[in-house]
Amino acid sequence: MADKIIENNQVSIMGRIASGFTFSHQVFGEGFYTLDLMVKRLSDSEDRIPLMISERLIDVTQDYEGEYIQVHGQFRSYNRHEEKKNRLVLSVFVRELSFVEEEDDSIKTNQIFLDGYICKPPVYRKTPLGREIADLLLAVNRPYGKSDYIPCICWGRNARYASAFTVGGHVLVWGRIQSREYIKKIGESETEKRIAYEVSVSKLEYME
Repeated sequence: MADKIIENNQVSIMGRIASGFTFSHQVFGEGFYTLDLMVKRLSDSEDRIPLMISERLIDVTQDYEGEYIQVHGQFRSYNRHEEKKNRLVLSVFVRELSFVEEEDDSIKTNQIFLDGYICKPPVYRKTPLGREIADLLLAVNRPYGKSDYIPCICWGRNARYASAFTVGGHVLVWGRIQSREYIKKIGESETEKRIAYEVSVSKLEYME
């Protein structure tokens, strides 16, 4: 049952380790750590993608910065309470991990598939240059009654198509995980640079 449900959230990424391990939490004595992975885009820029890794998969006492890994897992979310409100925190929960010699151009370095449900009305807009964009928030079910809430961004024809989706609609999404820096205002004169994560959609299907 659990394996079947996990098919609705599949991530495969390859990239360069760009940080050390930071302890996150423990479940039944098993420690989980976060790690940043730099994943190349076709445009030669990079996305900085956070991983959540069990200490059972890798020796968390070692420094692997600069090494290349390929991981498979799920894109997960949880709400972190800060400044009197909840903030959606996203990371790739790693189920399989392997070290690779270096980036292999024949392998797609960043792929995600999600099977979920629209949980907020889509936000459709146009950029000043006329590019069409639609933002979706997808609820993807997990075993044991939990869900992950994944922001997705659609472009062009996909954005027009997605703008008509209704809340509760069943949607399949294919794309890649991307990171985006933004400036968060945290006081009258104070700002902070943050990174947002979302799925850049290359293909989507509305399942009715």
